[in-house]
Amino acid sequence: MYVTLPESFAGIVIAPGGAIETVERPGIRTHRRTKPGQSLFMEGDEARFLFEVVTGVVRLSRVSRGGRRQVISFGFPGDVLGFPLNGSHHADCDVLEGGDVLVYPARALAAPDDDPDLHRYLVRAAMLEIGGMQDHFMVLGRKCAIEKTAAFLGVLACRIGEPTPTGTSIHLPMYRSDIADFLGLSSETISRAFTLLRQRGIIELPTSKEIVVPDVPALLRLVEAE
Repeated sequence: MYVTLPESFAGIVIAPGGAIETVERPGIRTHRRTKPGQSLFMEGDEARFLFEVVTGVVRLSRVSRGGRRQVISFGFPGDVLGFPLNGSHHADCDVLEGGDVLVYPARALAAPDDDPDLHRYLVRAAMLEIGGMQDHFMVLGRKCAIEKTAAFLGVLACRIGEPTPTGTSIHLPMYRSDIADFLGLSSETISRAFTLLRQRGIIELPTSKEIVVPDVPALLRLVEAE
């Protein structure tokens, strides 16, 4: 999951529970259970497999030579992860919330004739990732802190939000520091942005791990209005 601008959701159907509805999954796959803290792959590993999140949440990140971490993206149900660069993974991938993943052979990307359905499926997933990445760059480069935070929460509301009598409830599977490293901000700035959004009545903060959005369209309008 990247911070994707609201208009980029056009044509993508969000299924109950937050998963993106896709075409029927190809037959060549294996199923794997995951648990929190588990590593699916590390930067530099040979990219033998691709992973589709069915349930749970994963985090992709890289660490610079100076020791600074950058969270590249989060993987939610419906996301396919692990696309190779020159045959290798270019980020670390670890599990934030345990669940289930489907595992596909990465060689299918380079062998369309072996399994055309699987090849089309993975190419489509790669195109969605590229589109999301481009929108994410737009948010990082052109938005202020409050806009970045609102955009991030807007995506979460659309992807994993659960309807409640008071609005859309979002369970945060990541820490403030993860969000900060994802948006290129400090943890303190994220906390201040949450406080400001709460003071404006845009969000409610029942607990440190739960956010309630009374009016999701109002949150999304804030992304463009600031």
